[in-house]
Amino acid sequence: MERKKNPIVLPLCLGGVFTLLFVVLIALLKTLDVDAIGPAGTSVGLAQINGPFHEWIPFNEVWYKITKVLGILALALAAGVAVWSLVQLIRRKSLWKVDPTLLALDCLYAVTGALYLLFELVAVNYRPVLEAGQTFPEASFPSSHTLLACVIFGGAFWLAFAYLRKGWQIAGIAGAGLLMVLTVIGRMLAGVHWLSDIWGGLLLGAALLCFFQALLTKLELSRQAGS
Repeated sequence: MERKKNPIVLPLCLGGVFTLLFVVLIALLKTLDVDAIGPAGTSVGLAQINGPFHEWIPFNEVWYKITKVLGILALALAAGVAVWSLVQLIRRKSLWKVDPTLLALDCLYAVTGALYLLFELVAVNYRPVLEAGQTFPEASFPSSHTLLACVIFGGAFWLAFAYLRKGWQIAGIAGAGLLMVLTVIGRMLAGVHWLSDIWGGLLLGAALLCFFQALLTKLELSRQAGS
């Protein structure tokens, strides 16, 4: 008899690959072609890639403001999911009776928030620009807007599948995809990140989505087994 494939294995493996690539990128940034090309004499790795990229795309206030609005929209969506989960928890009186999609998304958001705080405290790179009133640039790796776009707007694909009718699923997925792409491209055009910051946000976001899929599958299988 053919052994049934475990649906959790593939997303876990993909998540591991993206995580490994993310770690490799950090190692390269700390060791390869490191040069003090940032403001206030800050150093950045892969300088021959990051430096020309920033010269080609300098600070753009319009795109900077657009991506800030998109970031707020992403956080509002995450907050809505969290409130929805809390309402279900109160009504159903059990954490395990909360819809698996919502529960997995809450875990995804919590891990993303923890990683954001980690990279604020342990800076890999600093921004290539100084904002008004700053004497030292902020931490910039990975791009938090890129990470949020991947995690929240990417996670919205599963929300569309789970809660929208078939006629609206494509529209929901297309809308979330458009917001995700617009945020990532907009953050590049805003000129407030090195190119490697964008790469880092994409790799980490992809890894988290893969682990989210594995967790969601596990929760759904557990619920089916218990019903």
